[in-house]
Amino acid sequence: MQLWICPLLAFLLGSIPFGLLIAKARGIDIRKQGSGNIGATNVLRVMGKKYGGACLALDALKGFIPTLLAINLIRFCGEPTSMVITGLSDYTWVLPSDQQWLAQLMQVLTGLCAILGHNYSPWVGFKGGKGIATSAGVIIALMPAAIVILLLVWFLLYKITRYVSVASIATVAILPVLTLSGSWYHGRIQDGTWNKPLFAFSVVVALLGVWKHRSNIQRLRLGTEHRFERRRKTQDCKTQDAREEQM
Repeated sequence: MQLWICPLLAFLLGSIPFGLLIAKARGIDIRKQGSGNIGATNVLRVMGKKYGGACLALDALKGFIPTLLAINLIRFCGEPTSMVITGLSDYTWVLPSDQQWLAQLMQVLTGLCAILGHNYSPWVGFKGGKGIATSAGVIIALMPAAIVILLLVWFLLYKITRYVSVASIATVAILPVLTLSGSWYHGRIQDGTWNKPLFAFSVVVALLGVWKHRSNIQRLRLGTEHRFERRRKTQDCKTQDAREEQM
């Protein structure tokens, strides 16, 4: 039963709608502004870099923190851990080496639950963002080297196209290829020790990412997708700023 604590907590943490809360703190219903999405991109577009950056960081941490905890708390004998949290050794669930797959499965399931919590938050009617920032946080914990390549791909595609959706879709789509390539490069496919649950996770995340962008894909096909540009602050935000200046 203890093995399910991490995925459950990950879903609950992932379900916190930080974009909605940040905007509400400024008197804005982000669901009625811009694209209507509660994710970091729309918060950035509507409210600016400060609030968009805060939302991006918090959404990424929703994926990173529970996944890192799972990596430290659910392990198998002989498993190397690149990011060790000191003080958790007394609470670690160490599985025998022949149950390596179970430890790996629970680690990636924790990350996936954080993403699902973000995408389908029960606090906003099982709606949410598109999961890119939260997925990035999970990948930082599971595959820290891969995130560098993924970020480079994202920024390159964004610079070329100026479409956040194109950069996000293409980047998430190459995740399974990158995961498989890393296992092959380190010789783990050849000797049969590659992380199969991690590869399955990468496929699910890629499919989920593309699915959540299906409306963007349709607009791209029709030529109606808007390139990213930051909108001027809404009147509500200006009014709030004016009040603060008078206080």
